[in-house]
Amino acid sequence: MLTIDGRAVDGACGCSIRDTSVAHVRQATSAAGALRQRKDRVVHARFAASEWVTAQRAARNAGMTLSAFMRSLTLHGADIMPLLADEDRAVFELLHNDLRAIDVNLNDLVRLSRQHNVSADSAAVLRELQLVLAGLMLELRRVAARRGRKLREHG
Repeated sequence: MLTIDGRAVDGACGCSIRDTSVAHVRQATSAAGALRQRKDRVVHARFAASEWVTAQRAARNAGMTLSAFMRSLTLHGADIMPLLADEDRAVFELLHNDLRAIDVNLNDLVRLSRQHNVSADSAAVLRELQLVLAGLMLELRRVAARRGRKLREHG
């Protein structure tokens, strides 16, 4: 039986639906504080024992909880959120550092343009570049920071 948002979906086509109660919902949070959001919808799925072990191992290898891993896979499959490996995050961190250095240089150029009466068009282009760069840096940081908590070993 599959349940979505506390409602049981029976049958292969999910045609008959009956209400079920959900005792509690754990709040899963991402690594970035700004990305913390209450997870108040629940999807239940059945796995064979071998599938369960494989899913747990894959989540552990990704450095994520099983819940965060399954959520990421679901959203990734819908082309909503990419699943990032540690190598991806490392590349994003390097890119972010490079962009920060470019931002410092761009700030210097903006300051110089104001001091030396550079044309209004050139100053406007520099300001626009500064805004684009700031947006890119924020997006890189947001994507790189998103990940599930480490999987706790149950022993």
